[in-house]
Amino acid sequence: MKSRLIFIILLGTMFQQATAQQLYMPRNIRQAYENGTRSTTGAPGPKYWQNRANYDIKVAFAPKSRLVSGSETVVYTNNSPDTLRNLNIKLFPNLFQHGSLRGMPIAASDMGDGVALANVKVNGISMGGLKSSGTNLQLDIPETLPGGQLKLELDFSYKLNETSHIRTGMVDTGAHFIAYFFPRIAVYDDINGWDKIPYIGTTEFYNDFCNFRVDITVPGNYQAWATGDLKNGAEVLQPKYLQRIAQAEKNNDIISIIDSTDLANGNITKNSTSNTWHYEANNVTDFAFAVSNHYVWKSSSVEVDPKTKRRTRVDAVYNEDHDDFDGVPFYARKTVESMSYRFPRWPYPYPHETVFEGLDQMEYPMMVNDNALASKEQSIELTDHEIMHTMFPFYMGTNETLYAWMDEGWATIGEWLISPMIDSTIIDNYGMAPYNAIAGRSQDLPIMTASNQLTESYMVNSYPKPALGYLYVKDLLGDSLFLKALHYYIASWNGKHPQPYDFFNCMNVGSGRNLNWFWKIWFFDDGYPDLAITSVKQQGKNCSVVVTSKGTKPVPVDLTIVFKDGTTQKLHRTIACWEHGEKTVRVDFTSPQKINTVILGNTWSADVNPSDNIYTMPL
Repeated sequence: MKSRLIFIILLGTMFQQATAQQLYMPRNIRQAYENGTRSTTGAPGPKYWQNRANYDIKVAFAPKSRLVSGSETVVYTNNSPDTLRNLNIKLFPNLFQHGSLRGMPIAASDMGDGVALANVKVNGISMGGLKSSGTNLQLDIPETLPGGQLKLELDFSYKLNETSHIRTGMVDTGAHFIAYFFPRIAVYDDINGWDKIPYIGTTEFYNDFCNFRVDITVPGNYQAWATGDLKNGAEVLQPKYLQRIAQAEKNNDIISIIDSTDLANGNITKNSTSNTWHYEANNVTDFAFAVSNHYVWKSSSVEVDPKTKRRTRVDAVYNEDHDDFDGVPFYARKTVESMSYRFPRWPYPYPHETVFEGLDQMEYPMMVNDNALASKEQSIELTDHEIMHTMFPFYMGTNETLYAWMDEGWATIGEWLISPMIDSTIIDNYGMAPYNAIAGRSQDLPIMTASNQLTESYMVNSYPKPALGYLYVKDLLGDSLFLKALHYYIASWNGKHPQPYDFFNCMNVGSGRNLNWFWKIWFFDDGYPDLAITSVKQQGKNCSVVVTSKGTKPVPVDLTIVFKDGTTQKLHRTIACWEHGEKTVRVDFTSPQKINTVILGNTWSADVNPSDNIYTMPL
């Protein structure tokens, strides 16, 4: 609607000056705004662009030798205004290559020669003299003009890691999760040009939205699950399993696609020697697959969009001997439902989600690699955290390598909110203790510090600190306005590459409020949260509590008043009470009961010194 567009433009103009004055912006990012690829309205600028590719991959996996081998053809479109003369190719399995830079130890038995490339051609021309530097390979190419395309062809092979399971690798002798297996063209964007940051195992990924056509060849007694849709089910599965899948896609109840009896009887797949599973996925940032010859498969589906009646199939694939995974089919289904209708209240964007029992806690488009855990609570919290990543970073295309908080922070607040939706007894405080322990110390750096520059503060900067920032803004705005602003961000940037300022601007414009005062303090500035009760007074029915901010980070004020008769009263102030630099806030209330104790804080009240958060009235 034109009126809505004018409203957004006016709001964008209103916030432009405030953004420029209050939020520090590095030169390379500011240049993108000046070039018109980004906009202070939060939406992509009129000259926004991003490159894309179509991948046709044929990959074979031999479980006994753990050899991953294949070929690929990539048609890459240069939508940038620049003429490209080289490509940066990402070879993620080179994390295990002798001599590669790594941020974590790996077993000597998993070290090898890395990815072997052969028959590399660009536009039909053979490329020689290939030399990778860790996980990056620079490849000189014929000039590719703006709007032009090139075709990259190559063969690849490497040995899958056996014991050092870093997001991918062997689970057991009959189960493997295989990710980051194919050479891929790195992101070339309007901020930094080619992404040349090496993958060292700690920070995560930044990938373009691409289309994938993948043939996965495995031994005949193995099944394969992957990103995207299985297009040749009738060629690889016996009819009764196809019927069960079709039933699950229409059914709210959890059913068994493959159970222990099926595994014992065999005859699940069509061909005994080998099968080639053909998967297709459009407009996704990555492709991963998993295989097993002894996992059960349970499935159901959820209507995620009541307007279109679209359903998402939710799968759990696991070793039935591990009883603690039995609840995961329900937890996963409930997560997809909660995400669609409650938080972030956005119809689940993909046709299926598969939780595969592996040895990690990692997300991929439409796939999750989760280890078995000791308790129901842990299983719920892990399941919803990893599935929440579907929105961030996959649907939104964020740069995890530089801004891990743009995906892990959302997965963390999602975990905090969704876990009790699945089990109301859960109080999820993941990350709170580490943040309270490190806040304000020399190791505690601003959230906006590039993630690949962090060491000790990586966890708190990526998970609880940003999640608290989101939670406090949600509390400030209220659920309705917060979701309106968040939906403006999602609608503006899904399928694209938002940077931090795009998020900040979207939330400002979408909510109609200038939140830069908070973004600056919480995301850009040093400091720490520390509230204290400094006085409590009661004269008759009139009561007041004074709370002082001894620190510099704004935190909501949550008070529990415990009266002498044992009754309690809850009082709350949002972070708005600190917006103008206030150092104290007085909370007034009335009660006929005598106050006994006042307690400051709740589960998500960050505070480096809780010793001054309890005040007992003198006798």
